[in-house]
Amino acid sequence: MSSSHDPVVINQSGGRALVFDSATYVGDFVKHHPGTQGDLVINASYSGVLCARMVMVAKPGFAIGLDCAIGKDGAGVAGLAYYEALGVPAGAADVMTAEMGNGADLYEEGVLSRVNEAAERLGVRQGMSVKKATELMLSGSARVERWDPARREVLHTDVATGRSIVATDSIAFALPEDRDRNVLCTAGHTGRSVVDYFRSFRPWAFICSDGGIGKNRSGVTALDDVEKDGIAGASVDARTARMGDGHSTYFDGVISAANAQARAKGVRIGQPAVEASLLLLK
Repeated sequence: MSSSHDPVVINQSGGRALVFDSATYVGDFVKHHPGTQGDLVINASYSGVLCARMVMVAKPGFAIGLDCAIGKDGAGVAGLAYYEALGVPAGAADVMTAEMGNGADLYEEGVLSRVNEAAERLGVRQGMSVKKATELMLSGSARVERWDPARREVLHTDVATGRSIVATDSIAFALPEDRDRNVLCTAGHTGRSVVDYFRSFRPWAFICSDGGIGKNRSGVTALDDVEKDGIAGASVDARTARMGDGHSTYFDGVISAANAQARAKGVRIGQPAVEASLLLLK
C-alpha cells in the first residue's frame, strides 16, 4: 500500500534514509511498512518535541528536521534534546536553506544549524549539509560510537596531588576511584536525595546545580548535610548552567552556594565554577 504521503527512500551501503514532507506522515507509513528501526528519518517539519514524538514511532537510528528559526523558547529545536534522551543522534536544518513541507528540498539543499550531542559524537556538525550528514550517518563508521548516558570526562588533573576535576551528568555516575580523590562537577540538584550518594562515593569535593534553590532552599540542603561529613561542596545557579550536563556545570556555571569546607578553600558566591573547582582541588 502506498500514498502521496510515502517517503522518498534513499538507499546507501550502510542503510537507508526515509525522506518525508512532514513528521505527521511517519506514523501511517510505519503502520503499513514495518521494519524502519535504525533508518534515518528526514522530515520537513519543525524539530520540536511533538514532531520528535511522531518520528520516534519509526524507532529511527538518526533524525533530521527543520529549525523553523528556532522560535520562542527554542521550541523549533526542542526535539533535539528529546531525541538525545532516547539515544538518537539528530539535527535541524536552517529554515532559510530548505523549504518547509518539502522533504526533497531539505535533503538536497538543507544546511544544519543545530545538532545534538549524540550527533556530534558521530562527527555531524553545524554548517554541514543535510546530504553530507546523511552520508556520514549511514556509513558504517558513524554507527560505531553510541550515546552513553553515564558519560564522564576528566577535565583537569593536578600532577602534584594526582587529584582530578571530573565532569559527570549525575552524582549517580560517580565511581569508586573518585573516593577522597576527585572533584566532581555534576549536573543534578543538591537536595536531600543526593546525600547518600555523597556519603557513599565520598568525593574529595563536588559542584552540583542548585536546581533553582526551590521551596525551603531544598535545592541546596545537601551542602549543609555533607558539611558534617567533612566534604567540601558548592552549587551553581541553575540559570547559568544546564541541568543534566556536567560540562555546562563546569564551563558555564556560576557559584550560588557553598558549604563551610568549600568556603575555607576560597570558594565564593558569584565565582565561575571553573575557578571554584580548581580551588576545591586543594
